[in-house]
Formats: sequence, structure tokens, C-alpha cells
Amino acid sequence: MMLGLKLPTDPRWVNIAEKNLKEILIDHAYCEQKAASTAISLIVSFPEFTELTQAMIDLVQEEMSHFKMVHEELLKRGYEMGRDRKDEYVLQLLKFFPKGGSRIDQMVHRLLYAALIEARSCERFKLLSEELNDKDLRIFYKKLMISEANHYTMFLNFARQYGDREQVDEKWQSLLEYEAKIMQDLSKKESIHG
Repeated sequence: MMLGLKLPTDPRWVNIAEKNLKEILIDHAYCEQKAASTAISLIVSFPEFTELTQAMIDLVQEEMSHFKMVHEELLKRGYEMGRDRKDEYVLQLLKFFPKGGSRIDQMVHRLLYAALIEARSCERFKLLSEELNDKDLRIFYKKLMISEANHYTMFLNFARQYGDREQVDEKWQSLLEYEAKIMQDLSKKESIHG
């Protein structure tokens, strides 16, 4: 299974996306924005981890450039950004790890969430790059898919570097199994993760 995900997206999701390109693009724009703010929040929360901070500085710039690309795609098609909606997928995901714990635990949990969100986004972008009828959007999503794959491994590697490798790998496997259960109820909406 690509990216270690335990449950592939229901292929019918692409049909929903195809019929709701405006909604998908708006949701995607917010995903890029949130990815940038996640990177900023990791810098703010854990500034003493220099290597992480440097990587997050680069990531903020990259995610904002992706946001700009998606925003321009919206404008080109005569759409404008709607208001942000709750991301059911992320809200469900965030219930997995208990609150509290040491700073390192908290950081590892945040890195694992980020890795999984990037992995699922990457999988969705791959589907869009292969299945959409719109040729321009297929190319657009192929480009983004390649960079998302790098983000997923980066977050996972930082979690393994800063946490106890064995525990991190166990947590990652449990999180992947939990995510597969969440995905059984999703893939029915015109959103990147929904």
C-alpha cells in the first residue's frame, strides 16, 4: 500500500471531486494554509530543535507557495475562497493521542499527525492526477503529489529522530490503523480528506 496507508481511498471519491472542483480547490487551499500554520506552530513550540526549525522554515515557504498556486487556480476559474470549513478527518485524527505527556511526546504526536495528513493528501493528489478529466488539473496535482510525498517522510523521520524509535514506530502503526477506521466513514464529500 502506498505511503503505508492501511485503507486506500474509495475510487468513487474522484467522481465526487470531479463534480465539485470548486469545493475541492477551496478546501485544498485551506489545507495548504493549515500545513503552513502547522509548520509555524512547530517552530513556535519547539524552537530549541534547530534541525526541525530549519526544515519548518523551508516548509512554511513551500506550503505558502502551494497555497498561492491553488489560490491562483481558483481565481483563474472565476472562483473565490469561501469560508473555511471544519476538516472532519483532522478532527477525528486528533482524538487518537492522549493530551499531556512530556514535551517530546507532544512533539512526536504532532509530527506523526502531520506525517499522516501529508500521506493521505499525497494519496488523494495521486488519484486526482490520474483520474480527473481536466488535463490541466491532472498536471497540477501530479506536481503537488511529488512534494507532498517528501513532506510525509520528513515528518516521520523527525518523529523517529527525536522520540524513542521503537515507541514511535509502534505509535505510527497504531495511528495508521486508527486512520483506516476513520476513512471507512469518509470519501463521501467534496473535500481533500473528507
